[in-house]
Amino acid sequence: MKTVGLIGGTAWYSTVDYYRYINKAVNDAYGDNTNPPMIVYNLNQQRIQELQAKNQWDEITAILADAATRLRASGAQAVLFCANTPHKVYAQVAHKTGIPVLHIADATGIAIRKSGLKKVGLIGTKFTMEDEFMVSWFKERYGIETLVPASAPARQELHRIIQKELDVGIFKPESKKYVLDQIEELRQRGAEGIVLGCTEFPLIIKPADVAMPVFDTTLLHSQMAVDFILGKPGLARVQATP
Repeated sequence: MKTVGLIGGTAWYSTVDYYRYINKAVNDAYGDNTNPPMIVYNLNQQRIQELQAKNQWDEITAILADAATRLRASGAQAVLFCANTPHKVYAQVAHKTGIPVLHIADATGIAIRKSGLKKVGLIGTKFTMEDEFMVSWFKERYGIETLVPASAPARQELHRIIQKELDVGIFKPESKKYVLDQIEELRQRGAEGIVLGCTEFPLIIKPADVAMPVFDTTLLHSQMAVDFILGKPGLARVQATP
């Protein structure tokens, strides 16, 4: 098995899900309690959010690159950012470190394409929704059109729910309803499926809650890591640094 490194802590609740999904999938593949070689590097979410608020993405790049370099030195053969938002600086980190970074939008884009959908809705942090790094990745690599909530206040409220509630383990029914209302708004505008583009959203939104296909980026990214660990074919293209 190949060794993967998880850059987690952003937030740790979903990093736990990555760890659980990957271990369980490898157990299932072997039919016993075989566990994969996996290394976790935990970031300080509070510091990352402070830098995001100040638009200091170069500093975030340096933090992620340092984490990837440490994981590589520890034996990791590929790394994952266990969140969607860090992929804003994916190219810069991949260039600095020279280690394959398994991209969450590849894991998700492949699943959307396999489903036959052409237009999806995307919810996440304001950076994920507004800064195009996910939207353009889906369009350019997979020919998928992506919608985000039309209202700037709605995007800001989704961002607030993530950072002030989900990231610290607060799960409010009224916040879940708000998220579901935004998903419905996207459906009414033509979205054929919904991308939970924050790895914390699956903590409160389940496929049964939504009247269209749901793409859980935490689960899909974890499955991509399992494919890498087990050496499954088809990952050469998606590992390439853009």
